[in-house]
Order: sequence, then structure tokens, then C-alpha cells
Amino acid sequence: MVKSSDELAMMRISGRLLASVFEMLDGIDLAGRSTLEVDALVERFITVDLAARPASKGQYGFAHVLNCSINHVVCHGVPDASEIIRDGDIINLDITLEKNGFIADSSKTYVVGDASPAARRLVRVACEAMWKGIGQVRPGAHLGDIGHAIERHAKRNGCSVVREYCGHGIGREMHEEPQVLNFGRPGTGLELREGMVFTIEPMVNQGTRRVWTASDGWTVTTDDHKLSAQFEHTVAVTGTGVEVLTLRRDEVPMPEAKV
Repeated sequence: MVKSSDELAMMRISGRLLASVFEMLDGIDLAGRSTLEVDALVERFITVDLAARPASKGQYGFAHVLNCSINHVVCHGVPDASEIIRDGDIINLDITLEKNGFIADSSKTYVVGDASPAARRLVRVACEAMWKGIGQVRPGAHLGDIGHAIERHAKRNGCSVVREYCGHGIGREMHEEPQVLNFGRPGTGLELREGMVFTIEPMVNQGTRRVWTASDGWTVTTDDHKLSAQFEHTVAVTGTGVEVLTLRRDEVPMPEAKV
């Protein structure tokens, strides 16, 4: 759960490499591409350009390097040659990367082309909710502080937070302790200590928080088919606050997150 300084140094490398994957995707027009095409593009970039390993491929029997969740898909969308990304879609790309035995995990919801104002607003709220959670991370804080900040922001903006899926500890394994819920009560849950590394990954819905899992056993959708958006970063607890290990060069953290 708590990483040594040497382990943190390795995780910084993985985090920087994963950030560069999203920076590569930022320069690509996703409209008109199949989700399987995007999956192949990311796999090639991770394995060839970065000489790293896509950690999701083969994990729990998953056959691909990323999850691609379009519009009302909450998470775990499976790449498919017949699934074409359209102008006006929102799509979450959730990617993991392993280098030198350590894994980083991050996701971003992309607004494709001329999406509706309501879709753009949801994406903004989801991103803000993640940063609200990150802003709570410091030694002596509690996991409940993170979840409370996330859900409070979503609710204040008329949205709901999915409760069935959450952030998690990460390091040599993709999923380690603790679970980092996207709801909670301030001052409750595990107390944070310097050296802890975990993900913060709120999934924010336009409508009900209830979700449904498709027959493929992977794809999770909103129960009412309204839109869902997600953002995720891998973070480390520092002596004075938080370090975002997967921070992208174009990102400006919200003021609440003292990075």
C-alpha cells in the first residue's frame, strides 16, 4: 500500500509515459475511427514508441489495451471494429501502462466534434469532480473526504455518481488496496499516509446513478441511457499534499488540488 522512494520513482516513470499516450491521442481526430482502430493505435504507441506494456491486455481475460466507453456507457466498453466514433459523441478512454514492473492508470473523456452543451457540461463536471477529490489528498486526511468531495460536486451540479465502481490502490498490481469510493463521509475511512498510491476515478451520470452490465460481461451502461463521463488519475500522497503521477503537460489542476 505504501511505496518506498525507489518504488515511487518507478511509478513516476510509468505515469509520465501514460500521460504521453493521452497527449498523442489529443492530436488525433477520433471521429470516423472504430474503437478497435483506436485500441490498435494505442497498443502500437505503448509497445513500440514507449517500449512499455499495456497492462490491461490479458488482465482478467480482457483482450484489449483500453476501455472505450461512448455516451451512455459508464465504463469497461470493449473495442469493436463495428463501433464507429461519431461527431457529437463523448468517449472515455481508460488506459493502463506498465514499465519496470509498475503500473499507472488514467482515463479521459473526449468530446468529439460538435457535442451538445449538455454533454460538454457533463464532461466538465466529471473532470471537476475528479479534481475536487484530488484536492482532498494529504497526510492525515481520510478516504471519506475524497468521496464526499466528489459526490457533493456532482450533486450540486444535478448529476449522480456511480457507486459500484471506484478508485483503487495501484503499484506492482493494477488493483491493490485500498478501494477509493466516489462517495463517503468526511473524516471516515482509511487515514492517508505519505507514500500511498492510488487512483481517483469518478464516473458521473446525467441521470440516475443506477447501472446495468451487458451480456458481454464487461460493458456497463447507465440504466436510463443518459450520458456518463469519467476522468481518472493515479496519485501519490506526499509529505505535504498530493502528486499526480499521470498529469498531462496540457493540464492545469483546479485550485483545490495543491499539486
